[in-house]
Amino acid sequence: MSHHISKALMEVEVKLRLPDAAAHGQVTALLAPFLLGTHRQENLFFDGSKSELSARRAVLRLRFSDRSPLCAVTLKAKAVLVDGVSRVEEDEEELDPGVGRASAAEPEKMMAAESRVLRRVREEFGVLGFVGMGGFGNVRDVYDWKGLKLEVDETKYEFGTCYEIECESADPDGAKENLEEFLKENGVRYSYSKVSKFATFRAGKLP
Repeated sequence: MSHHISKALMEVEVKLRLPDAAAHGQVTALLAPFLLGTHRQENLFFDGSKSELSARRAVLRLRFSDRSPLCAVTLKAKAVLVDGVSRVEEDEEELDPGVGRASAAEPEKMMAAESRVLRRVREEFGVLGFVGMGGFGNVRDVYDWKGLKLEVDETKYEFGTCYEIECESADPDGAKENLEEFLKENGVRYSYSKVSKFATFRAGKLP
C-alpha cells in the first residue's frame, strides 16, 4: 500500500511573510493595477478518527470560496518549507458545495461522499471515520504580475492575523528573486515564511 499521494502534483510555492497590516496595505496598493480578483475563503481541516492522516504527515482540507471553485477538497502531504519555498504533495478536486457543507457539519458524511480524493483518503490511508479540526478564514487577492500569479493573503486566526505573499512557480528561485527585488525597491518589510498556515493554525499562535 502506497502512502504518498501518488497522483498528486508537487505544489511548489514561494511564500513571503509580511510583518503587519501596513506592509500588506503597501503591497496591495503597489499591485492594484494587476489585480485579477479577491477571494474570500474558509478553510476547514480534517483528520482520520484515529489520526491516520496526521500520523503520515498528511491533512485533508475543505475550502469554501465566494468565487469558483465554490468548494474544493484537497489532500496535502509531506510539506517542506525552506528559505521561503514550500513543497507539498497535493491532490485536489472540486466538490459539490452542498456535499462540502454537509461534510463540514457532520464529518462522517465524508465516508460516503462521491469524490475521487475522499475515496483515495479512505482507501490509501485506511480512514474509517473523519474528525473536524477546525479552521480559519482567508482573504486572498490574486494578481497577474510580470507573468507570475501572485496571491496576497490576509489570514484570520482566532489568535491573530497573518499576512503573506504566495507565488506558485516552476522556477521558485527566479520568482523569489523577482519578488524580493520588488519588495526591497519599494521599502516593504518581509521575511521568508517559516511555517505553513496550517502549522500556524495548529500551533495556536502567530509565528
